[in-house]
Amino acid sequence: MDEPKQRIRAHCSVTTVTVYQAYRPEIGLPAARDGRFPAAWQRDRMTWIKPSFLWMMYRSGWGLKEGQETVLAVEISRAGFEWGLRHACLSHYERGLHPDRAAWQRELRRAPATVQWDPERDLHLQPLPYRSLQLGLSGEAAARYADEWTVSVTDVTPLAHQVHALVRTGDLAAASELLPEEQPYPVEEGALAHLFA
Repeated sequence: MDEPKQRIRAHCSVTTVTVYQAYRPEIGLPAARDGRFPAAWQRDRMTWIKPSFLWMMYRSGWGLKEGQETVLAVEISRAGFEWGLRHACLSHYERGLHPDRAAWQRELRRAPATVQWDPERDLHLQPLPYRSLQLGLSGEAAARYADEWTVSVTDVTPLAHQVHALVRTGDLAAASELLPEEQPYPVEEGALAHLFA
């Protein structure tokens, strides 16, 4: 199947979508234990959620980078995820999509969410020729994420390490079998045109 340059791919159910984040254990372990982010989680900072498991592996170095040792699968409501997308602004100016650079900058300052498109990754964490979504949440969006959208939080660090071990031994077929199934996310035509360059 040919992949478009930009596509939202995610593991989702009828009502939820799974996104990934990585934290130091003091944040990640209580979040997984309690199913919600602890008081130490900073609501006043932008937080980036990633529907792509392998992009999270790239970002966190398979959960081995300092400060990203606990990889979380956060199941959030699709309604919340879509609210974030509808209220998001692209992280970069795109001629033809925005009236001008100043208008884009004003929109970016006001928006509670930011979309960035980054190259999807393969099992060796090498870039693929198509891009996956990262959604940055701040202000109202971050508070909604933590307090309203989150359905469950699971520590998937053991899965990250297991897949990494298989990749290191060259067993890519077995590694692929363990990956979360990510499908194109259904988006109403035209609803998110403001996010696609």
